Amino acid sequence: MGFDSAFDWARSHVAEGRLPTAVLGVATADGTVALDGFGTGTDASYPLFSITKALMGITAARAVERGLLTAETPLTAAVPEFGRKRDDIVQLRHLVSHTSGISEPPLDTAVPLRTELVAQGRDFAAGTASRYSTLAFEGVAALTEHATGVPWDEDTRRWAASVGADGLTLEHDGALDVPDAAAGGLDMTRFRATRSPGAGLVGSAQDLLRIGSALLRIHGGEQGGILAPATLRMMLRPLTGAIPRLEPYPAERGQDWGFAFNLRTRAPGLIDQDVYGHGGWAGTEFWVHPSAGLCWVLLTNRAVREGVDADELDNAVVSGR
Repeated sequence: MGFDSAFDWARSHVAEGRLPTAVLGVATADGTVALDGFGTGTDASYPLFSITKALMGITAARAVERGLLTAETPLTAAVPEFGRKRDDIVQLRHLVSHTSGISEPPLDTAVPLRTELVAQGRDFAAGTASRYSTLAFEGVAALTEHATGVPWDEDTRRWAASVGADGLTLEHDGALDVPDAAAGGLDMTRFRATRSPGAGLVGSAQDLLRIGSALLRIHGGEQGGILAPATLRMMLRPLTGAIPRLEPYPAERGQDWGFAFNLRTRAPGLIDQDVYGHGGWAGTEFWVHPSAGLCWVLLTNRAVREGVDADELDNAVVSGR
């Protein structure tokens, strides 16, 4: 499997100006099998944006498997002042599956995220609909930090480093910038200052490939990895069911949300729908295909991506052509 079509896809998108740079990599349970950079080196660090959510989810799931939390733990266990005007109970499972109903501030809010978490209103009752939320992951971080006594980013870096993914950080020095961030509506200086547990991490393709390989080994039955096999299965159980999907992810996208993972189990454009992972605001992609035994990562840095369809890339990777 040479993945020539996949790498041609990335190469042409950079050469024709649809993406400014790209690093594409593919891994199996044994490690990285293909990696190349276009317009930059393969070791380049990028803002991962919402791929951070999947990594934060693993951190929370590790606390669950240690008996420190459950999916039913209410947010008020860590943030007692949350939701005093709400008549519902927001639990961890709502936060990780975008069903909390917490109103969403801008990604580059100048207000501290913990303040936003408490101050924002309610769009809908918890569990009755799904609307994408980055702020909800501030609640996930609050719960894990309250349960473990360890800052969320330190906790995440520790388990990631255990599988060789030692480049994850909240510091953006040396990372590639997003040239059209302002055109996409984001003030990068203000965004970086949020240090968001839903979007703030920086890392390299190799960092994510090593995490993807670790997840594939768990699917293969490995014990003692970053998660127990049963915990990973828990993360992949759909939590959104038949409830309404609100913009920007309507029902026709054919996806569910699991425990922080995007489950594209009904995505009409994919060859292989046994896939989970996450994408990010500037075009970053991290996807695991358990049946195919592959994971792939695309790191890039464009907010407005006309003519870029990551489903094309996913199909090229899975087919191995």
